[in-house]
Amino acid sequence: MGDSTRHERWDGWLRRPALGLNSLMQIPDKIQSSLKVHFGRFLNKDGHGRRMSAEVSSEKAKQSCSAAASASAEFRLDRQLQAWWDNPSWTDEPPEIKVTVPEDSLCNLNLRFKAGLPPDAVYNIIIDPENKRVFKNIKEVISRKVLLDEGSRQIVEVEQAAIWKFLWWSGILSVHVFVDQNRKNHTVKFRQGRTGFMRKFEGCWKIEPLFVDKELCLPLDPHTLEEYESCTGGRGRVGCAITLDQLIEPALLPPPPISWYVRGITTRTTEMLVNDLIAETARLRGISNNTVTKQDTEEMGGASPSDPTRESGDIKERWRQRRKSGRHGSSLRLSSQLL
Repeated sequence: MGDSTRHERWDGWLRRPALGLNSLMQIPDKIQSSLKVHFGRFLNKDGHGRRMSAEVSSEKAKQSCSAAASASAEFRLDRQLQAWWDNPSWTDEPPEIKVTVPEDSLCNLNLRFKAGLPPDAVYNIIIDPENKRVFKNIKEVISRKVLLDEGSRQIVEVEQAAIWKFLWWSGILSVHVFVDQNRKNHTVKFRQGRTGFMRKFEGCWKIEPLFVDKELCLPLDPHTLEEYESCTGGRGRVGCAITLDQLIEPALLPPPPISWYVRGITTRTTEMLVNDLIAETARLRGISNNTVTKQDTEEMGGASPSDPTRESGDIKERWRQRRKSGRHGSSLRLSSQLL
């Protein structure tokens, strides 16, 4: 209640011609009650304001820390990529594939391989929602919805149409999965949502750092990325060791020999996926040699292949854009690898 209102109230009471004793005795109580209401509102407002101020400050602090962490991660990845562009020498090897047949399941696939790019770069390829260009077995992403976004971790619901091929057979399979992608430990976990042809379809990508130029640290033996970067002066290349575990259990397990063919289709499709990923890392690794394909030139807006400076700058800008998209959760590249 404002001062002018209180003044009118008290002035009105005092002007009344006939005030009894009881009324006079009630005046202090009414004044006290009015003051309590007024100051109570003020204190509540002030307390609420302080809480809001604290919440805003806390949110700004979180955003500041997140921005600083993102800038630091981007700087580190830029440096790691530059080391590869300066020295792209690397021999890609085919993945090691282990196929087991658990009871009541079609197969459990375990693939292990190495890639000549840093973990963050490979992770970006895997979770990229637009990685259809990389993985040839993805026909289209039917739907995609981010269910949880915690910055470095997202949970995404994805439905996609995947292409399978085996010998002279081929077809399209719709897959609905929930994907848990975590940049902190470079893991991408997926599991089936709606059941259909498959009763169980789940797995996990795991990407771990690989110290390619470890001999530069001799006689030291670095065990962490910080130790490796320190002893190589930031010039050591960081590759990665990648593992893909995948369990497939169809709704109806076909008898042999049909199950053998289906198992072969599944294994071949997953192997194609991994080979596509390896081919993309090789393409990106060779950019520093100015070996740009026609598609690369078109994506860079028609830049002339004879202009190395323009080419190098455009490539780096594309990488920055990819990482930026990945950090804001517009990335779900993992669905591509689901089949």
